[in-house]
Amino acid sequence: MTLVVTPQSPPLTTDADGVVRIGGTRVTLETVVGVFHDGATAEEIVQQYPLLALADVYAVIGYYLKYRPDVDDYLRQERQRSDQVRQENERQFDPTGVRERLLARRRTAA
Repeated sequence: MTLVVTPQSPPLTTDADGVVRIGGTRVTLETVVGVFHDGATAEEIVQQYPLLALADVYAVIGYYLKYRPDVDDYLRQERQRSDQVRQENERQFDPTGVRERLLARRRTAA
């Protein structure tokens, strides 16, 4: 019997906002690469994110290792975009004193 080897793409999809997600889940490439960098194995990643299939996590890690410079560039851009959004939100909605205002509101409601 001959083994038929068929190439497979990693289970990565890009959503409407340009965020790369794993398969049909909401788990992002950034999340999986982050916990992998923290030392998690593929099995541990699946335990943390049970929506992911073990084979998909291995495929994503393999893709990351093969295309590391490209993935790292993407992750760097995502961090910059996230920082910009956070800064814009903080400009529009000053976070100073939010906790105190919420606690005061709770006291008056009670």
